[in-house]
Amino acid sequence: MTVTVERVFDLSLPIEEVWSFISDPENRARSIQFVDEYQINGDEATWYVKIPVRFLNRRITVETRDVDRDPPHYVRFVGKSKVMRVVGEHELQETDDGCKVTIRFRVQEKLPGVERFFKANIDDEIQNLIDALKRSVGD
Repeated sequence: MTVTVERVFDLSLPIEEVWSFISDPENRARSIQFVDEYQINGDEATWYVKIPVRFLNRRITVETRDVDRDPPHYVRFVGKSKVMRVVGEHELQETDDGCKVTIRFRVQEKLPGVERFFKANIDDEIQNLIDALKRSVGD
């Protein structure tokens, strides 16, 4: 099963500052609550995640990498593991007082319950990303 979620919001921050944060694989990994450890190697990252779903009592390794970049407007990354495939997109548009941010996530589960967990927690995870972004630029 596959779930796609999109959220759009405005930030009163310069597009360059938002891009600097959101295009960094370490910032993305650090902002996700269920990533309890990660390793960064350039634009690739290994996430170690714990998703509380039935039949899954261990950490999952998710190998992520950026697959498309158009600075400072767009980055798409793909994460693959034995239990899911994740595609994340961050699109930025400059506005008069900052930038508009569009975040899309598509999760294809290989184990029942993963997409339900993702769908139930996506808004909190996006808020974590926004909060981390604001902290990093001192807003």
